[in-house]
Amino acid sequence: MSASSATSSSGAIMSASGKTGKASKIVFLLILLGGLAYAGICIYHDLHGVPSSSLIVYALLTVALLIALAFEFVNGFHDTANAVASVIYTHSLKPNTAVIWSGAFNFLGVMMSTGAVAYGVISLLPVELILHMGSNVGYAMVFALLSSAIIWNLSTWWLGLPASSSHTLIGSIIGVGVANQLMSTHQSTSGVSWNQVIHVGESLLFSPLLGFILAAFLLIVAKRLMRIPTLYQAPENDAPPPWPIRLLLIFTCTTVSFAHGSNDGQKGMGLIMLILIGTVPMAYALNHAVPQEEWAKFSANSQASQKTIEELLPPGLVLHTNTDVRTQVTALVEDKQGTPEQLAALAQLIQIIEHNLNKSDSLRNLPPEQVGNIRNDMYLVSESLTLLQKNTLHNQYILNTVQTNNLNAYHRSIDHATKYIPVWVKVLVALALGLGTLVGWRRIVVTVGEKIGKTHLSYAQGASAELVTAALILAADRFGLPVSTTHVLTSGIAGTMAANKSGLQKSTIRNLLMAWVLTLPVSIALAGGLFWFFRLIF
Repeated sequence: MSASSATSSSGAIMSASGKTGKASKIVFLLILLGGLAYAGICIYHDLHGVPSSSLIVYALLTVALLIALAFEFVNGFHDTANAVASVIYTHSLKPNTAVIWSGAFNFLGVMMSTGAVAYGVISLLPVELILHMGSNVGYAMVFALLSSAIIWNLSTWWLGLPASSSHTLIGSIIGVGVANQLMSTHQSTSGVSWNQVIHVGESLLFSPLLGFILAAFLLIVAKRLMRIPTLYQAPENDAPPPWPIRLLLIFTCTTVSFAHGSNDGQKGMGLIMLILIGTVPMAYALNHAVPQEEWAKFSANSQASQKTIEELLPPGLVLHTNTDVRTQVTALVEDKQGTPEQLAALAQLIQIIEHNLNKSDSLRNLPPEQVGNIRNDMYLVSESLTLLQKNTLHNQYILNTVQTNNLNAYHRSIDHATKYIPVWVKVLVALALGLGTLVGWRRIVVTVGEKIGKTHLSYAQGASAELVTAALILAADRFGLPVSTTHVLTSGIAGTMAANKSGLQKSTIRNLLMAWVLTLPVSIALAGGLFWFFRLIF
């Protein structure tokens, strides 16, 4: 592609975008206001009958929710620009059509997500903060996380760098955890869950490498099997590609948009659930929608699980009457030793939960003063069972089939009661992510299309990178792992450039790597500093 046609290509992108008309702005505002009104009605319904809190609690709830939605909105125009880059750059769709199309499938991706990623991200936080979400420290944590993530996302977007929102959020969580440990007297439970950080870090590290390798491999295979010269050409001027290629690129854009919504949208859901649980635990700490038939099985599952754990203990082991079972189970979650005393405490805590829940006929009708403690107990039990079932405790416990089934049934009951996402939260996050797609895409599109390789993006390169990106994100969603759309897609495009022997632009790759390398330390420092600041305020 010549320099003149290259200039005209990027110029066509900018000119084709045009200006947003008044009608579009009105529709945008109506959708936004409609979503906020729907969420407000749902919150009012959820809080109906709940003992009233002070006005400052509701003010903090409102501000925190708006900041969380701002994070998802920024995520939408920051990350999703990668999804529309190929269809806009190749003129397969007009820019306004492309971002609306991508926004719609982001919305669907969020609505159909499982919620596993949401709680996978939450588990990175220190145990101390999760157990004390309604405290002043909990508020400081939420505001620090969201503010630092938004600041860094906006900074890299302004520079046109496709940095990762996932990477930023993980760094912010680490920063809050480290700052909390430095400021806390409870050193054992106040720091970051480093094992979970390593687990998530591996997915963030290896997914771009897989994106690079698999996209390069897919392009090489396509060249062998699909000998269509036009498919391997870069777009000329503003002419759209032939319709088969156009349909292919629209399909790949759709899959990436859907996958992005299904994975990235869950991070916002997790943060919103933290906010709701911390501010109004009576309404959101436990899932009031648990069916009656499942509730009826809870007691039997509790007893079977308690018996299973007791079978793993040495004969005759009895805890001291003054033993604090919650402290013992918290230690189990933190140090992962799984001593016999800790397992005995776990069995007792399961019995305590069952005793407290049997006082009511449903989760909705529990005594208000017990809801927070019951949820915290359930959280500790759930994390302990995860360690026991995955056989990651230092003292290995081998479970037979019956024991495994008993623990699985009880674990599902516990998680269904605590790890849930209300429909209105999904709708609100989906709207924020989808509407965010409609603005701010231009800077990233030009970087992806023209500045990664020495030659401009061809149709086949864009399609290969996007197919691999969608597949990796959907696979990560299946296993509850957060991955970066930005990292995987840009690595995929770099992989296709390498496979095509097109060469890579060193200045852009250097800037991308700098954004990737700097994201963690900058977001850690930002979040840690903001956490300290907000703790002073609250």
